[in-house]
Amino acid sequence: MQKLMLICIVLSMAANGFSQKAMKSLLNGKNLKGWDTYIGPKEKGGVPVGLNVDPMKIFTVVKLDDAQVLRISGEVNASIATQKEYENYHIRMVFKWGDKITKQLNSGLLYHSYGDFGAGLDVWMSSHELQLCTGKMGDSYCMGKSYAEIPAIKSADGKTYTYSPSGEKTKFGQGQIAPIAAKSADYESPKGEWNVIDLYCLGRTSVHVVNGKVNMINYNSGKIENGVVSPLSKGKIQLQSEGGELFVKTLEIEPIKAIPSELLK
Repeated sequence: MQKLMLICIVLSMAANGFSQKAMKSLLNGKNLKGWDTYIGPKEKGGVPVGLNVDPMKIFTVVKLDDAQVLRISGEVNASIATQKEYENYHIRMVFKWGDKITKQLNSGLLYHSYGDFGAGLDVWMSSHELQLCTGKMGDSYCMGKSYAEIPAIKSADGKTYTYSPSGEKTKFGQGQIAPIAAKSADYESPKGEWNVIDLYCLGRTSVHVVNGKVNMINYNSGKIENGVVSPLSKGKIQLQSEGGELFVKTLEIEPIKAIPSELLK
């Protein structure tokens, strides 16, 4: 009887998209070991605070709801980045917004990050951004010299492009059609509630999943150097401080050999 119950539990977990083996946490719940921080200028046109110098405590580990979580203050544009690079993976991030707002509830999960800090908007490494900004959660932004091709539909005024599986595959990035592709739909949780972000990256394809719903797929990931696009399929993981306080309860990763087929429909 107990064996039958265990089989049922495992099948239920698989049906709901949970890995049968534990994912590895990128956060140790104690400190920022394994991560680098880069703090940008305190004011526009100023001098960056720099690498692994954080006098304002933009990034800290705190206790929240009986759990040790990463707090990002949002006071100054800044990055916290893994020291390791990752390729062919699934990341699960669970976060919610705090009460302190400097500009707006804005942040991002940046992946395939490479090169120097400051290449993107004078703060972040070149990368792809899974936008976490409230109202835009799931948008795709080509930070710095990154490049992607995304099926998108152009707005009537020609100013915005929105992801659609039936849209024309459009080039995004520096010097391309646009740097941003808007998500297909809004699946964000209300403020004060936890959001679950799943990011699947395999080869040059990535899928953004917000609270269990796909709202963006990037294809042909690349980096632009001297006007030439070359493949980009791995890199560091960055999290942004960009105007709003947030708490990261979970940031886990596991290797994958395929993106679940149901996500690519």
